[in-house]
Amino acid sequence: MAIAGIAHAIKPRTPRGGFSNQPFTDFNDPENARAMRRALDRVAAHLGSEYSLIIGGKRLKTAERIRSINPARPAQIVGVHQNAGAAQVDAAMTAALHAFDAWSRTTVEDRASLLLGAAETIRKRKFEFMAWLTYEVGKNWAEADADVGETIDFLEFYAREALRLAAAATPIQYPGERNELLYIPLGVGAVISPWNFPFAIMAGMTAAAIVTGNSVILKPSSDAPTIAARFVEVLEEAGIPDGVVNFCPGSGATFGNAIVEHPKTRFIAFTGSRSVGLEIHLRAAQHHPGQIWIKRTILEMGGKDSILVAADADLDAAVEGVVASAFGFSGQKCSACSRAIVDASLYDVFVERLRERVATLTVGDPAANADLGPVINQAALTSMLGYIETGKKEGNLIAGGNALETKAGGYFIEPTIFSEIPPHAVVAQEEIFGPVLAVIKVASFEEGLRVANDTEYGLTGAVYTSDRAKIAAARSAFHVGNLYFNRKCTGAMVGAHPFGGFNMSGTDSKAGGPDYLYLFTQAKSVAEKLTPVESGTP
Repeated sequence: MAIAGIAHAIKPRTPRGGFSNQPFTDFNDPENARAMRRALDRVAAHLGSEYSLIIGGKRLKTAERIRSINPARPAQIVGVHQNAGAAQVDAAMTAALHAFDAWSRTTVEDRASLLLGAAETIRKRKFEFMAWLTYEVGKNWAEADADVGETIDFLEFYAREALRLAAAATPIQYPGERNELLYIPLGVGAVISPWNFPFAIMAGMTAAAIVTGNSVILKPSSDAPTIAARFVEVLEEAGIPDGVVNFCPGSGATFGNAIVEHPKTRFIAFTGSRSVGLEIHLRAAQHHPGQIWIKRTILEMGGKDSILVAADADLDAAVEGVVASAFGFSGQKCSACSRAIVDASLYDVFVERLRERVATLTVGDPAANADLGPVINQAALTSMLGYIETGKKEGNLIAGGNALETKAGGYFIEPTIFSEIPPHAVVAQEEIFGPVLAVIKVASFEEGLRVANDTEYGLTGAVYTSDRAKIAAARSAFHVGNLYFNRKCTGAMVGAHPFGGFNMSGTDSKAGGPDYLYLFTQAKSVAEKLTPVESGTP
């Protein structure tokens, strides 16, 4: 689609009032439960469909394929995708550069309208997208609902933020001048998205890039390309011009690295593991012939997140918060609680209450809405079982510890808890990214804070206490990007909890916050000397 056709393709939309988060779906309502089951049935009829690369609006095939599978039923293919490689790099970059030339000059109102239109479409079809998430990455109904809701929130929020940014002004108008501060787009960006929030994070990074006038080469995780393909279809329905978003699933070692290193790539937005994030940062720092800028990296990486339970905590609330944070989506969140740091005075009773509560959790097919679904793939399952064997040597296994076999052969593992874990144990320091929790005993609140901070990460943390002095101390000393009091450490809400962490957790990008769009722009200060008439001087 040419730039001249944008005004006709994008239905003009303006934000309706101030931003508010998408409400959660109440599945206790029988109609909502029926709607989810109907969506699962409808989507099941489309499983196994083949999807093309989309480069410059053209649908392309490759010799090799990526097969996305249902981790609860590995024999079930969710989608068949092309495998972009070195041969597609220049084509994707050429298409993105061509699109950028025109897209960067569109009005911010048109770009925001596109996001609002996409949000409207997803809102109308939310159960369908929830079903895709259940099949492709194993999210139960509530986790899938939260992922879809956050996607809508990102689109709505960033549309409003782009309009606000476009109205930015200098702090003062210097006498005799007209002063402007313009936030202009960077260029072509690589968006490399994860499998654990394959809708919200993928769409959020992409939306932030395009609403500020950039064009994108989108490389989703090979474990979750189908939901990304469906999102690109929504953007097409909303009227996005050809080449603004180029859909290129492929290997990180070939296509991903080549895009990161390309001299025309201006920025890389990445969410994933510490090791891959650091490699991207290193590759992006290298100068290549024809490169005239320092590439910007926007990195969200791992976490080894703690919930600190003080001696005066509400014990029931703390247990519930730890269980929800540690075992929601089988612990496959960078924000998940993997360390519960508990005051010695209530440690034994906390551990027992925790064991009892975890025993009530169900593990099974997320389509049937079990509490815990599968982990993402066999490699992840094998890694987690290896950490469990290590944990058995470092502390006491009090719950779980086993893989679960099913007729469908899914990648299931029990929610697992270790007690009496030393602070420097392997399972207390390394990111496991699964349903494995280490419970650490401390003698005081001050020691608990030291243990919480004694990690290379700094993403999320929570404190349960009724003492205002302890809250004040933690607010200052608990070194994480997202800190919560008397609630779980997962579930950041767009607008309320700008998300991003310290240290090896990334560049503290604060997705869903008022600073995020700055990362996809560069500021241009413009000063014009006024004539005497314009300045109002005689």
